[in-house]
Amino acid sequence: MTTIAPDRPHLADAEPDPAPTSGRTPRRSVRPATAAYVALLAGTGVLYLWGLGESGWANSFYAAAAQAGSESWKAFFFGASDAAGSITVDKPPLALWPMALSVRIFGLSSWSMLVPQALMGVGSVAVLVALVRRATGSPWAGLLAGFALATTPVAALMFRFNNPDALLTLLMLGAAYASFRAVGSERALRWLLLGGGLLGLAFLTKTLQAFLVLPGFAVTYAVFATVSWRRRLGHLLAAFGAMVAGAGWWVAIVELWPASSRPYIGGSQTNDFLELTFGYNGFGRLTGDEVGSVGGGGGGAGGGGMWGSTGLFRLLGTENGGGIAWLLPAALILGVAALWAGRRPVKVAASLMLGWLVVTAATFSFMAGIYHAYYTVALAPAIAACVALGAWALWQRRESLVAAGVLGFTVALTPAWSFVLLDRTSDYLPWLRGAVAVLGFAAALLVVGARHLPRVVAGIVAAVALIAVLAGPTAYAVSTASTPHTGSIPSAGPASAGGMGGPGATMPGGGAGGVGGLLDGSTSTTALTTLLLEDADSYDWVAATVGANSAAGYQLSTERSVMPIGGFNGSDPSPTLAQFQQDVADGRIHYFIAGGGGLGGGRGGMGGGMGGDSEISTWVAATYPAQTVDGVTVYDLTGSA
Repeated sequence: MTTIAPDRPHLADAEPDPAPTSGRTPRRSVRPATAAYVALLAGTGVLYLWGLGESGWANSFYAAAAQAGSESWKAFFFGASDAAGSITVDKPPLALWPMALSVRIFGLSSWSMLVPQALMGVGSVAVLVALVRRATGSPWAGLLAGFALATTPVAALMFRFNNPDALLTLLMLGAAYASFRAVGSERALRWLLLGGGLLGLAFLTKTLQAFLVLPGFAVTYAVFATVSWRRRLGHLLAAFGAMVAGAGWWVAIVELWPASSRPYIGGSQTNDFLELTFGYNGFGRLTGDEVGSVGGGGGGAGGGGMWGSTGLFRLLGTENGGGIAWLLPAALILGVAALWAGRRPVKVAASLMLGWLVVTAATFSFMAGIYHAYYTVALAPAIAACVALGAWALWQRRESLVAAGVLGFTVALTPAWSFVLLDRTSDYLPWLRGAVAVLGFAAALLVVGARHLPRVVAGIVAAVALIAVLAGPTAYAVSTASTPHTGSIPSAGPASAGGMGGPGATMPGGGAGGVGGLLDGSTSTTALTTLLLEDADSYDWVAATVGANSAAGYQLSTERSVMPIGGFNGSDPSPTLAQFQQDVADGRIHYFIAGGGGLGGGRGGMGGGMGGDSEISTWVAATYPAQTVDGVTVYDLTGSA
C-alpha cells in the first residue's frame, strides 16, 4: 500500500547541489518558485495592509471589547465589552485577545486593532500554500492555491476587519494542515492532537461554526490512514479529546466562576455560556428560533426573510456571489476531479478540503437564522485548495482526453460565470467581463488540445487560462481592499443591485453617526466626550446606554467604560432595573445616554428593548432631568432626582 511521507521533502522541492568552484564560496541563486512565494506573501501583505486605517474602528462592537481587554485582564479573559465588566460580547473571547494585546502594547488606534487581522490573512495564505505544495509536490500548485485565497473578495474584506472570522479561518486551516500531515505519518497521533487542539481554539473563536470542518477531517483520516482500523478509531478519539480540552478549559472556568463576580454572558438569556453556544450561536442559527435575536430567518428552501433567501443556490445569489462564488462551481468540479485523477496525497488533501467545502456550504445555504455574507470567508481556503489540487491533477494527466476535457470545460465555465457576476455591477470595469469571456473561451479550447502543444506553449496556455479565471475575483478583491468598511455587516466588492450587498449597506435599526443603532456604532462629539470625561475617575462607568454598539463609540472616544445595557441586541436581561438602580445609588454610573439601539428601540427615542432595558430607560426619563448635547439627550444620574 502506498503511503504518504509528509515528513520528508519532495524531491522536486530539493535544492540542487551547487557546482564545485575553485576556492570561492558558491553563489546560491534564488529559485523562481521561492521568489514567487515571497512575492505572494508580500503582495498579500500589501493588499491587506494598504490604507487599513481608513476603516477606523471597523466593527466598533469588537473594537470596544478589545479596548476594554487592554485595560483590564479580567475583561480580557472573559471578553467583556467594557473594562468594568458589566457584560461580555456574544462570542468567546479568543479573537479579541490578539487585538487587546496589540492595543496594550501599541496604544489604541485603528492600526493596532486591524493589523493582527491582516497578519492572520498572510498566515492563512502561507499555511494553505504549504498544504497544497506538500500534497502535490509542486510549489506552483501551492502558489495557485495561495493566490486564489488571497484574492477572494470576502477574504480581502475579513482579513482587513476585526470580526472573529479572520482568526477562525487561520485556526481551521492549521487544523486541516495537521490532519493532512497525520495521514501516513509515523507521528500521526501527534499531528491529530495538534489538529484537535487547534479546532478547540477555533471553538473559542466562534463556537460551533468551527466544527463544520470536522466531518471531512474525520472521514478523511478514517479512509486514508495507513494504520489498523482499531488504531484509527483510537487516534480519532484522542483528537476529539484534544479538541474538547482546547475549548473546554475556558468553558469550565466560566461555568464554575461565580456569576456574581464575572461579567454577564452576552447573547444568553440565563447568563450561561452553554445556553449561548447551543441557542443563540448554535441551533438557533439553523432553525431561526433565536431567543434574544433581532428576528428569524428565511424558512424553507427558497423562503425569504430578513437574512435572505435560503436554498441550494443561496451562495450564488446577489448577496453572496461577488464575495465568494467566483470559483465555487470550479471548486466542486475540480475537487471531485482531484479525488479521481490525483495521486494519493492529492486525494487525501482533496478529501479534507472538499468535505470542508460541502458541509460548510450546505450549512450556510440552508440556515434560517442570523446569516451574513461575510461568514463565507470560511469557505475561501477550501475553494482555493480544491481548485489548485484539481487543476494540478488534471494538468498532469492532460494526455488523457477525459482529463483535458474536464479541465477545458472548467476553464470555459469559470470565466462565463465571472461574466455573470461582473454583469451584476455593469458599471464596474465594463471592459473586464468581455475580456474575461474572450480569454476564457480561447484558453479553454487550447487547454483541451494542450497535449499536442510544445511544453513552453502549453505553459503559456495555462497562464492565460489562470488570468481569465482569476481576473474577476482579483479585481473585486482590490476594489474591496480600497474601500473603507465599518459597521457590523460589511460586504465585499463594489455595490451591487439588490440584496444586502454593497459597502455602506445598512440593516434595520442602523444609523449613521449620533447615538448609533442596533448594527452601527455611535459617534461621539468633542462636547459630548468632554462631558463624559468630567470627573471620570470617580465612576466605574462614565455612562450607560442601551445596546453595545451605541456604547462602543462613546467608550472608544473616551477610553473609559460605558455600560452597554442589554448587550449587542439590547435584549439581554443585564442589568435588571433593580441592579441598575443599585449601581446608580452606589455612585458607579455618571450619565445615561438616551437613544441607544436595541430591539424595539430606534434612533432619537429612548431606545429600549424587550425587557429590563426598556424599564431602565423609562425609569431614568421619569427620575432625572435631561440635557441635550449636540443633539443627544443625556441624563446626569448623580444629579437631583
